[in-house]
Amino acid sequence: MYPRKIYHQLEAHLATPQVTVITGMRRTGKTTAVKHLMEKITSKNKIYIDLERLDNRRIFDQENYDVILNSFGQLGLDTKQKAYVFLDEIQLVKNMPSIIKYLYDTYQIKFVVTGSSSYYLKNLFSESLAGRKKIFEFYPLDFSEFLTFKNISHKDETFINKQFNLAEYERLRGYYEEYIAYGGFPKVVMTNNIAEKKELLFDILDSYINIDIKTLADFRSLDNVSKLLKMLSQRVGAKLDYAKISRLAGISRETAMNYIDFFEKTYIIFREPVLANNPDREIVKARKIYFCDNGLLDILSDLSGGAKFENAVFNQLRHHGKIQYYSLKSGREIDFIFDGKIGFEVKETPIEQDQKKLDNLCQDAGILAGRLVGRFATPNFSNYIWGGEIR
Repeated sequence: MYPRKIYHQLEAHLATPQVTVITGMRRTGKTTAVKHLMEKITSKNKIYIDLERLDNRRIFDQENYDVILNSFGQLGLDTKQKAYVFLDEIQLVKNMPSIIKYLYDTYQIKFVVTGSSSYYLKNLFSESLAGRKKIFEFYPLDFSEFLTFKNISHKDETFINKQFNLAEYERLRGYYEEYIAYGGFPKVVMTNNIAEKKELLFDILDSYINIDIKTLADFRSLDNVSKLLKMLSQRVGAKLDYAKISRLAGISRETAMNYIDFFEKTYIIFREPVLANNPDREIVKARKIYFCDNGLLDILSDLSGGAKFENAVFNQLRHHGKIQYYSLKSGREIDFIFDGKIGFEVKETPIEQDQKKLDNLCQDAGILAGRLVGRFATPNFSNYIWGGEIR
């Protein structure tokens, strides 16, 4: 098992009585994290319950919650002393928030739970457990974790002031190209066969549509879901035009917005907000769309390499801070504004003229500095960050 960066936060939270809530898309390593945490607990008074199993869900099909506690006892838990209960995929039990609230308030039980939807966990679940829980979000691997899973030595250093390093580029570019092409789902990363990678990605997408969406949403047509996801995948890095999307998909604007909102709350897409200081000159409302994982993007779209590279950089940057974009009504843009201070412009093969244009636009936007992010080596120019250095 390879450690994720978030593990040290999860381990620290084990010492608190609060419910530890792990959320994120399927296959991002939530169950592996739960089993890792179980091993960290020296007490033997602990149980793990997989709620994807129907027989386990029946345990919670009780109006009297003390009956549920008795079921825990039958599984080997001593409920008269400090106990640990690990629950996997809690969104599959509708009344789970009230069950956990009652047992948390009444007994000495530390809950560690997972779920695949921030919509469920941040709304219904959060309201029921206000002040009693902390949420940790899991995403596909960032590039640093990708290298760790590949057993490739690397250092994680501040990347903002990096200059292109040919030796590091030559050493790691093959791995970075793999990351751009197939993303960061752990099992996909650990599989070397390309056909198997794609098969795993299709399976992840199929599970999302046929399990998560059926469980968590009331969408009448799964065909519309697939059609809309494919349509969105062709618009990576573009501003969302809901009216146009609804027209092309043959659904109402409200339905399109509801679907897209759901996609974001179940971690398949992200909508990048705009940084606006002067509404008269700047775009102030439209959001840009990116996918949570380049592998999913690859099987959904036939995009050019440049768009996939931009999507990868977005996912790399968002692990480090707040990401926005900047756009003038004239059409001039900065791809990413990092923490409101640094502008990043993504170019597959950056040149000196690109830096001059970025500097001018950053000055107009009131941004402290601008950096180019490149994918390939540029002859006689090194004033840019190679994408594989963002980790």
